[in-house]
Amino acid sequence: MEIQTTDLFFNSFKKMISRERWYWKTWDFLRYDTPRFLKNLWLFRKDLYNYHWYSGQHAVLPFMKTTLMDMAAKIDKYGLEVEHSKSKKVMKMWRAAKLMEHFIEDNFIELAEKELGELIINRFEFEPVPDKPGYSRLVDNDTPEEKDHNDKIFKRAREIEELMWSELWDILKGQDYKKFSDEIDWDKQFDGSGLRGWWD
Repeated sequence: MEIQTTDLFFNSFKKMISRERWYWKTWDFLRYDTPRFLKNLWLFRKDLYNYHWYSGQHAVLPFMKTTLMDMAAKIDKYGLEVEHSKSKKVMKMWRAAKLMEHFIEDNFIELAEKELGELIINRFEFEPVPDKPGYSRLVDNDTPEEKDHNDKIFKRAREIEELMWSELWDILKGQDYKKFSDEIDWDKQFDGSGLRGWWD
């Protein structure tokens, strides 16, 4: 068996080698890396401004939310993947970003109030302490019904938070493909979840 090479092969090999040289890397840095860095600074400007090392969900989730919203918009507009699976992925990205927004805003009590009615503002009052003249104590004047109503709202808010947290991590984790049936079309079983598959 005879192997033949053409100039095209050697030219492409030379081009690969030249891409590793200092002048080409400098060009890449100036032409691509620096503009991308500046665009990313602009994209994450609010997240960077509000970042504090001591707050887990308020530090990590805003960056993830911004990233997912940017990815979803770009993949939806420019993505090369077939529409059927691409649209499922984009929908899961938007849903994950929306869930993160709830955790960033910490608005679970407001969501519970939409279901059960508004919280009854605690009517605390100061009254004098009988056995200590000049001292006052704080007294809760809520009725048992009002306390029960508020307790239900707080309990429901916690349930909503737990459900959303679980849904968020299920979306990011993705499906267990081992459970997919060989008899059913893969696209029909795929729901778009799974951070590891969100690329174009």
